[in-house]
Amino acid sequence: MTIKPYGFALWDNIKNALDAEIKAVGVQNCYFPLLIPLSFLAKEADHIDGFATECAVVTHHRLEKNEAGKLVPAPSSELTEPLIVRPTSETIIGESVKNWIQSYRDLPMKLNQWCNVFRWEMRTRLFLRTAEFLWQEGHNVFETSDEARADMEKMLECYADILENWMATPVIRGYKTEDERFPGAVDTMTVETMMQDGKALQSGTSHFLGQTFSKSADITFQSREGDVKHAWTTSWGFSTRVIGGLIMAHGDDDGLVIPPKIAPHQIVILPFLKDDIADDLTSYCQELKQKLSDKGIRVLFDDRDMRTGDKSWEWIKKGVPLRVEIGGREMEAGELSVTRRDLGKESKQTLSVDDFVAQAQSMLDAMQDDMLNKATVSLNDRIKDVDNLNQAREFFEQDNQGFVRLDKSFWGTDDFNAICSDFAVTPRCVPLDSPDKVIIGKSY
Repeated sequence: MTIKPYGFALWDNIKNALDAEIKAVGVQNCYFPLLIPLSFLAKEADHIDGFATECAVVTHHRLEKNEAGKLVPAPSSELTEPLIVRPTSETIIGESVKNWIQSYRDLPMKLNQWCNVFRWEMRTRLFLRTAEFLWQEGHNVFETSDEARADMEKMLECYADILENWMATPVIRGYKTEDERFPGAVDTMTVETMMQDGKALQSGTSHFLGQTFSKSADITFQSREGDVKHAWTTSWGFSTRVIGGLIMAHGDDDGLVIPPKIAPHQIVILPFLKDDIADDLTSYCQELKQKLSDKGIRVLFDDRDMRTGDKSWEWIKKGVPLRVEIGGREMEAGELSVTRRDLGKESKQTLSVDDFVAQAQSMLDAMQDDMLNKATVSLNDRIKDVDNLNQAREFFEQDNQGFVRLDKSFWGTDDFNAICSDFAVTPRCVPLDSPDKVIIGKSY
């Protein structure tokens, strides 16, 4: 997956918002190797079993030309031990931190890295499921089980805040069922989002790993009582797949609709440039841009030598929240025209420059709130509560879009599994606000 500058600016804004929350709870950023010795992964059998079919393996360290002149791995350069391109980093981080922790005084240790990982995918979907993707992975180490469980919940809430309050995407917080947990985890929490087609997207997970990885990596510490104990650990991850979710949660037939808080450009200024007024109109637009920028708003003045209609259509497709159009008559009157991307051309209005500068932030805030409210109503309206499995089967037989919520006691029964198999649905989570229920639905 190649991410062009506009898309990467979007990821940057998401990343920066989440990074600030991660640091606010005492987590420090760091970096660990891309290549992991096979023996490290082999120490944790359940973990590697979960990723074994997705691992890319490095076996040689040099290329040479064969007799036909083609580059091939040099037979003499075979590695003494294969290296795995990281699918995730629990094992390599465990091998490091076990040397950094001696006593309870070194705990908690809270680490995060922003990096790429690689999982060999047979069927790729751009942003949603690609072989290489960008993410953050946090790995925290604690003295007690209670601290680790509280950390799992806290980090999930960071994800929920970014999705809801920055990306305007409502979430269902919950626990994964046993068969859906992260390999090696004791518990996995998830934030599930619903796309416009009614399918689910797992948008962030946080794991209580118990002592699984601390025992495999021998992460021990001297306790307050003086004996040696294994630590308790968590891990948590949030990736570029949320951009795919953003597109499917908010986009329309004209392209992207980006929530203002994370938009690379919150406002784009589009001048109708003509030779006789070009210089004056350019100065007028630059002055407007400066006034908005002084208020902390991200503004682009698009003065490219193109038809204004073509530029406007480009920024519609790219989802810029507010489009401002200014021609000679608007300049003479001290006015401009502004259109909200989420409401379309019906929202176009003419304002004085001073009024727009005064109202711009409140217009962006209103769009942010409206996008979240619209998506929340859509989510809640498409969760169907049922009393039995026959009602669940009927819901999916009728090809309804959305989720079914039913009693957790049905989970794992033959009839429940038959519904999942017949309609390609999966348990999404046991929701925190209804711990006696399980939510099922189609997913990406």
